[in-house]
Amino acid sequence: MNEFANRRLYIAIFFTLVCTIIAGRLFYIQVVDGYYKRVADQNVMRYELQYPARGLIYDRHGTLLVGNQTVYDIVVVPREVSSFDTAALSQALGVSPEQILLTLSGIKSKAKKTAAYQPALFHRQISMEAFALLQEKWFKFPGFYAQARSIRSYPRRVAGNLIGYIGEADTGSIAADPFYTQGSYMGKIGVEYSYEKALRGKRGVNIYMRDVYNRVKNSYAEGKLDTAAVPGKRIVCTIDAELQEYGERLMQNKVGSIVAIEPSTGEILTLVSTPNFDPELFIDVHRVAERNALISDPMKPLFNRAVMAQYPPGSIFKCINALIALQEGVATEKTPHSCAGGYAFGKRFVGCHGHFSPVNLTQSLQVSCNTYYCHVFRSIIDKHNNPQTGFATWRRHVESFGIGRRLNSDIPNELRGILPTAAIYDRMHGANRWKSLSIISLAIGQGELGVTPLHMANIAATIANRGFYYTPHIVKSVGGEKPDSSFFVPRFTTIDRRHFEPIAQGMSYAVTQPGGTARIAQIAGVELCGKTGTAQNPHGEDHSVFICFAPKDNPKIAVAVYVENGGAGAKWAAPTASLIVEKYLTKTVARTWCENYVVSGNLIQQNGVPSKQ
Repeated sequence: MNEFANRRLYIAIFFTLVCTIIAGRLFYIQVVDGYYKRVADQNVMRYELQYPARGLIYDRHGTLLVGNQTVYDIVVVPREVSSFDTAALSQALGVSPEQILLTLSGIKSKAKKTAAYQPALFHRQISMEAFALLQEKWFKFPGFYAQARSIRSYPRRVAGNLIGYIGEADTGSIAADPFYTQGSYMGKIGVEYSYEKALRGKRGVNIYMRDVYNRVKNSYAEGKLDTAAVPGKRIVCTIDAELQEYGERLMQNKVGSIVAIEPSTGEILTLVSTPNFDPELFIDVHRVAERNALISDPMKPLFNRAVMAQYPPGSIFKCINALIALQEGVATEKTPHSCAGGYAFGKRFVGCHGHFSPVNLTQSLQVSCNTYYCHVFRSIIDKHNNPQTGFATWRRHVESFGIGRRLNSDIPNELRGILPTAAIYDRMHGANRWKSLSIISLAIGQGELGVTPLHMANIAATIANRGFYYTPHIVKSVGGEKPDSSFFVPRFTTIDRRHFEPIAQGMSYAVTQPGGTARIAQIAGVELCGKTGTAQNPHGEDHSVFICFAPKDNPKIAVAVYVENGGAGAKWAAPTASLIVEKYLTKTVARTWCENYVVSGNLIQQNGVPSKQ
């Protein structure tokens, strides 16, 4: 009897368990999963995403730099596709019937059970004219729909590396942010990348009821569940479009960059990197060959040299060494040193060009005397009778100019430059076995130093401000509001303000006085302060470097120009920078001879290799 009772108990438990599993599964299917509800909804409703218009980008004067134009993407819902007119779709899209069937097959093979009802991108960017013709034939293509999108337009076609471009979101971005779906666009470099979240806006959705013929009849629930797309925010850049255009013209057929900053705000007035590229190449998805050629170009036009190239600063660095010497009390503006063609010590020799001698500190900047700065640099390092302590002091001062670290601008991929540490020299020469002579190349901006052109322009702005700078930035406002508040905080150097005046005077002498290395940069009616540099290049012709600001008092613009393989600073960089200053301050260029000289200069051979003129 007990045996039958146990059997009945086991059978009851078994059936109870089975019923519980079945009930649980039904609850999951009907309440939790929601798959069948979504399938049912898809049978009678169509969800049409509304992509927002991307925010427009203007220059500092309200000139439109980046606008929008409307195109249409064709999407397909795999589970809704039935027999359709392949020939008609082929004709409408300008794609072969074979390619249409191949694309559709690939989409279907990727569509899993849970995604078969989700729209997948079928064909990108058809024009409004093509869409108008296609719209009349939708009943022939069940499962196919059109989504309106806005893509970029470029009225001025300037500042490709600065503004950036948009491209299709990659799988990582799609997985990380639900805003993006297959076929979504996002900013890739420049302003488009840095301010992506502000520019992209917010998506909306319209829900429609459909009939058995897949035709939209009306809005679902009278449109109460629809959400409107919110356009992206308007961006006002700091750059001057006309100045940017002019800078790119000056740098054509040259490799290098121009950076101009408004010292009183840190706003970047122009940022040129050459060779440049036309951002319109990235609008049309069908120009694949041209984009591939751009990417594989050995001259690297997509490489923003203004913030990503690290160069030896050359003689422009003498301005900083002069300031440190004044601050540390190892020299005054009247301290003289003689020069007999170079600085010799034992077997070491640092050459110098011919100029009058002796020179004091202000005159040393005027004539760019290497010998003077070898004396000055050694005095700084040897001041404490311990090279390592002297070097640490020197390095602390240099770092306060933003060198050796990122300036934290809003330009993506900005590099920090190179500022050597004592540990580097310990490895090179042995711990505590190196002296000022071991690192003498730092005296003239060579050796283990590396700065970007943005750093160089910031040095010029710092001297113009007599001891401080604002973080360089490229955006004035986002949606009518100011950008990051950190851009408006002054960054002070470790050098007393009073020491900057003789440096500014020396830079003025370099442009205006006999023997000055930057006499070519003179502008009638404008007191320009500048410093030339010739950065040594072991791989070919030296690089041409120049920094400047103007006017001397109450400066309005600070500029850095770096021309790869351009030779002496006065040969290409100085006249280029002075033309930028003249154009900005006077709104015209009177020195047409100088303009013609710079514009006609070609430092690139046809095979893309820098020439050695």
